[in-house]
Amino acid sequence: MTVVQIITTREQLKQRMARKSSVSSVEPAVRSILDEVKQFKDAALLDLTERFDGVQLQTLRVSEQEIEDAYQEVSSTLLQALRDAKGRIQLFHEQQKEESWRIEPEEGVYLGQQVRPLSSAGIYIPGGKASYPSTVLMNALPAKIAGVKRLVLTTPPQPDGTVNAAVLVAADLCGVDEIYKVGGAQAIAALAYGTETIRPVHKITGPGNAYVACAKKLVFGHVSIDMIAGPSEVCIWADGQSNITFVAADLLAQAEHDEDAMACCLVPSLKYANALSEEVYRQLELMERKEIAEKSIQANGWIAVVEIEDETIEIINELAPEHLEILTADPESRLDDIEHAGAIFLGAFSPEALGDYMAGPNHTLPTSGTAKFSSPLGVYDFVKKTSIIRYSEEALGHVSEQIIELAKTERLQGHAQAIRVRAGEESR
Repeated sequence: MTVVQIITTREQLKQRMARKSSVSSVEPAVRSILDEVKQFKDAALLDLTERFDGVQLQTLRVSEQEIEDAYQEVSSTLLQALRDAKGRIQLFHEQQKEESWRIEPEEGVYLGQQVRPLSSAGIYIPGGKASYPSTVLMNALPAKIAGVKRLVLTTPPQPDGTVNAAVLVAADLCGVDEIYKVGGAQAIAALAYGTETIRPVHKITGPGNAYVACAKKLVFGHVSIDMIAGPSEVCIWADGQSNITFVAADLLAQAEHDEDAMACCLVPSLKYANALSEEVYRQLELMERKEIAEKSIQANGWIAVVEIEDETIEIINELAPEHLEILTADPESRLDDIEHAGAIFLGAFSPEALGDYMAGPNHTLPTSGTAKFSSPLGVYDFVKKTSIIRYSEEALGHVSEQIIELAKTERLQGHAQAIRVRAGEESR
């Protein structure tokens, strides 16, 4: 019988909270792929797609006809669900728009900040074990709301050389400008460095496996990226009254993502922990993706018994989970005490699966404890800001002596001279 590991000591908990990273282990292979794409461009993309995906492509770009055909393949129910999700995601992200501003703090001083959208961005959508049209919505809509002029999507081809129909429809609904059939580290290389067919972009967003994450890490600096995403994770805070069926279902919903996903729970008693473990096993037997979820639970799943509520808060803040579900009787009572989490789901009827698809906030979230200093993907990720400074002659005169004094302290004579010449003073 497969059960979730139950933890009763802080030492055990410390060991289980440690995340594992596989990014460094694939770096040599990823560097080789990046170099290959930089040197051979389209030819490398075609060769690597055949080598890694087993697909021989004639062209990399998805045609307009393929997009039209995709609409015929998806059901009317799915199409409506995508449209509804788009509306909710769009509504939420519209609130994140930032405006340029100007101030005049004193006479002759004019300051401001110019907010402009990025000229181009590329979004990576994983393939392989599942298709992710929801991730298309979550990455493309903030970019479009920000005003990105050229939005490119790359995703691995299916065995028959096509792209998943739902992914194509979602991309079209969001107004993605270009779609390419290429995945893995080679897709990141193409977006960063460009090929004959794929022009480079200024920023790359979207999740992926260790190879994709490593590639994003290595191209950062040449282009911007959203984050280096680790395996997906959920932490559930349950009390003695939390519905065990709900808690188990939410743990397994996370575990079915992939074998590296982390699903954990903080509970107040050993009795509840044992009952929850049994319920996880019962529901696991009913899952279509049982093999993946089972490996995830065995490798990364755990239930920790923590009797004192303040200690639960401390553990959550140390863990800084990507997703945090608070399924206690009064989930908002300690909300202000949660300092670090990518997204917080309050109450029994706000499961993480809701956030993945339909609530509106972005599901591209900081993982591996990076919620301590990172935020969810948003419109703000697709803009850049430029400072505006204008002083009159008189206004500069009011601060000249202070500038000269600071420049002298830092032994930057040229800085001081740049102020003196404007005051008509001799160099000294």
